[in-house]
Amino acid sequence: MNKQAISILYLIFFSLCLLASCHPTKPVIKIGINAEITGEAPAIGASCVNAAKLLVAEVNQSGGINVAGKKMSLELVIGDNGSKPDESVAISQRLIAQNEVVAMIGPNISSCAVPSSEIAESMGCLMISPWSTNLRTTRNSNGSFKKNVFRACFTELVETPLLARFAINHLHASQAAILYDISSESPNSAAHQFQKSFLKEGGKVVATETYTTGDRDFSAQLTKIKAANPDLLFIPAYYNDVPLIAQQARRLGITARFLGYNSWSTPDIVTLDTGHYLNGSYFSNHFSLESDLPAVKKFNTNYQSAYGQPPDDIAALTYDAIGLVIESIKKADSLNRTAIVQAMSNIEQFSGVTGDFIFLKDNHDPLKNIIILTINDGRFVYVETVKP
Repeated sequence: MNKQAISILYLIFFSLCLLASCHPTKPVIKIGINAEITGEAPAIGASCVNAAKLLVAEVNQSGGINVAGKKMSLELVIGDNGSKPDESVAISQRLIAQNEVVAMIGPNISSCAVPSSEIAESMGCLMISPWSTNLRTTRNSNGSFKKNVFRACFTELVETPLLARFAINHLHASQAAILYDISSESPNSAAHQFQKSFLKEGGKVVATETYTTGDRDFSAQLTKIKAANPDLLFIPAYYNDVPLIAQQARRLGITARFLGYNSWSTPDIVTLDTGHYLNGSYFSNHFSLESDLPAVKKFNTNYQSAYGQPPDDIAALTYDAIGLVIESIKKADSLNRTAIVQAMSNIEQFSGVTGDFIFLKDNHDPLKNIIILTINDGRFVYVETVKP
């Protein structure tokens, strides 16, 4: 190549760089995702990320969001917390300080959401957990609400009393046993809340047994539970533990009906339940595909089209959590984090694919219905909607 040709190439390259500097990249709104993509509960992270990508694509295809007179598109910054508390804290710090997101969605599991909420609170960034029901996610140790932290789901204070009432009135249970992961934030809290509520409703708790995350042999605990002869076994555990517990319980001869809570909701639970040991079990949930809301039908269609499978409650709650962030940005008409938090604090009602949200004054936990589902031949089947 001669010198003249090289000079021409340099001139072209310089012109392209100059042109790029004159036309800066279109401004974007960065939203962080702090999700359990790997670790103990990867199905949770997958649903969260899938729903987030779906809504962001829908918003961007429609032209983006108008902020202070400018149309801006959304951009996700995704972090994998590995289902570990320390990793979730590191992801929170990175998203807020380095990636400069205007809001953070997640974490979902309470053991990660609680420590991450402290980071969001101290760094002044809006955090909305789609799925964490533990009270400490949004509340300080004195019971007051954290300024910057909200959730899209109901809490255990709403869920467990309604579950206890359902167990006694609908399942006609009178003697309950409880088996839960003592090392996991939400199952531990739910177990204690359910016990208190079941006793208050007139039931009797005949056995309470615990295990630790990673355990795979529950025979010692289940043998004690069998001896207590309960007619209900409450298992507040994540979807990856439940099928094995159910299998070992049935093989030991435990005939009690199984009752779970919202952490059962991932469809992987029935995939893992190869022996259909969970058939006839009940659990509480945030979302049902059998809802007649038009928004649910549209969401289900779009999600299945994008991913080839129906959405679960984590996907639906993530979709609503980002919807709340978008609503807050629109109301704030700004990308200032403080203004976005204030706008979120002023939202009193919101309609999403998981139903209607009501945020009472100075309360960062929405008041919502719970949905009861049963497992029937490998499917989640709607039973009823229970109002708080």
